[in-house]
This record gives sequence, C-alpha cells and structure tokens, in this order.
Amino acid sequence: MAIQITVFLENRPGRIQTIANILKEKNLNILAFSIQDRGEFGLMKIIVDKPEQARLALSERGMACAAKPVFAITAADRPGNLETLTTALAKKNINIKDAYGFVSPADKQGICYLEVENPQGADLGRLLAEYGFTLIADKDLYDL
Repeated sequence: MAIQITVFLENRPGRIQTIANILKEKNLNILAFSIQDRGEFGLMKIIVDKPEQARLALSERGMACAAKPVFAITAADRPGNLETLTTALAKKNINIKDAYGFVSPADKQGICYLEVENPQGADLGRLLAEYGFTLIADKDLYDL
C-alpha cells in the first residue's frame, strides 16, 4: 500500500511553500498532492517517493503530520471508469473514505489514491482486476 502523509497547517500564505521547500531540501519527490481548505486551517495530503523520510523531515521542522496507508490504483483513462470503480467497491460493501486522482498525459493512465473501509473479506487486488483496474505495488509507485 502507498503511504499518504497528511500535513495540518494554518491557512495562510507561504505554508504550502514551506512544506514544498522542506521536501525539496531532502530531495524528496512529490508524486501527488491534494490541498483542502478547512477555514483557518487546512490539510495537505502528499504521496512522496520516500514517505517515512518526508514524515520525519516535516515533523522535525514542527509540522503536525500523520502517515496512513492508502491504495494506489491505475487504469486506462476512459469515460466511465470512476463509475466502474465505485460499482466494484459498492458490490463488496467497501466504503470510500477519501480519494483523489489524476491522469498522466504521457501514457493516458489514471492513478487514483483511495482510503477505504470495510475491505475485510474482499481480495481488493482480484476484485479490481475483474473490473480492469490494477493495484500499484509500492516499489512500482515509488519508482514513478
């Protein structure tokens, strides 16, 4: 599973730049990110090539952050894939708690990061493969 770093930060100018600078100083590559406004505070969710090093670097600089596992899923970019993915998960009573994704312009592959609950009893890799999706192995993800 991929490791997502969630950073809690004040919603003011320069905070995201500070996070980006810390990661740059440590030569850590950001593979994906999402920023959410929560009023005076916000959340920045980051997938990086070396998540434990990123978490430590951010923590050492006083950033409140947490690491959690998420699934990284890929599929060819085509209309209806989100509906197909959500249908597959709903059939096994798997709830999507959080998700974000993008399409790589180079190879037209969609990559989606999902936090789910209720995956017990479901072989998620097999289920996704039945619908044309692939779980990205950690090594492959961090080598992107």
